[in-house]
Amino acid sequence: MPRTWTAVATLADKDAAEALAQAMEELDPEPTGVGTFETQDDSGIWEIGAYFTEPPDDVELALLAAAFGAGPFAVSRVPDQDWVDKVRRELTPVEAGRFFVYGSHDADKIPEGAEPLLIEAAMAFGTGHHGTTLGCLRALDRLAAEGVVARNVADVGCGTAVLGMAAARIWPGAVIVSDIDDVAVEVAETNLRANGLADKVRAVVAAGFANPEIAARAPFDLVFANILMQPLIELAPDMAANLQPGGYAILSGLLTRQADEVAEVYASNGINLTNREVIGDWATLTLCKTSDELTQLR
Repeated sequence: MPRTWTAVATLADKDAAEALAQAMEELDPEPTGVGTFETQDDSGIWEIGAYFTEPPDDVELALLAAAFGAGPFAVSRVPDQDWVDKVRRELTPVEAGRFFVYGSHDADKIPEGAEPLLIEAAMAFGTGHHGTTLGCLRALDRLAAEGVVARNVADVGCGTAVLGMAAARIWPGAVIVSDIDDVAVEVAETNLRANGLADKVRAVVAAGFANPEIAARAPFDLVFANILMQPLIELAPDMAANLQPGGYAILSGLLTRQADEVAEVYASNGINLTNREVIGDWATLTLCKTSDELTQLR
């Protein structure tokens, strides 16, 4: 297994962070991968990170940091181990209401009567362990327990497709899941096949509702969007346009202090809060689109 080093710095400006990342691609030794990531603490800070198979040049990194106004690079050696295998061993099953999310190494632990969802460790978000995914699964379980039956479901920003698969397990009808990342969609398709749901759930590459297949299936009875605060806010008008009157939205990817602002934006678009669940620092919102006829999916 090749040795790996990482170099990480921070900047308070997105454009500068992306410019620094681009400049890092010209380093010698050349990085095997470079990326920029906005931190999820609402601070506006961006992380610039790179992987190397040889130790990076400290002087070059210092010069780049100074040139772009970044903090000093933190360089570290990544221990040699099979990270996917490590994650598989350490991820324990997750129970969320009727849903049981597990890896193949825990196939013998499925409780009687549970709805099992097989999710292997992979390069996509959504194993059920994070407070946001867990909150969405609990919100889905709660709606079903209240008698809601959604026959047309979308998951925007699906990651592993665990939420779309959960809906397909308990309800008839069609489910479509989407993500902006090709790798995530490939992972989602693998999970659909592993769970015997490839014929019930369609996975597509898309940003928000911007896909011909998604547009053709709208309006939806239920839409999941487990993303981040700003994309959720930007999505609100499209959510209103693509959600059936009386239909539900389950939103997460939110820190608790962000939840009120997002709920207010959705209320201004006719989608009103019906439930809020907090798990640690994360909030999950369940909302219902206003219907003059008070139509409910029951």
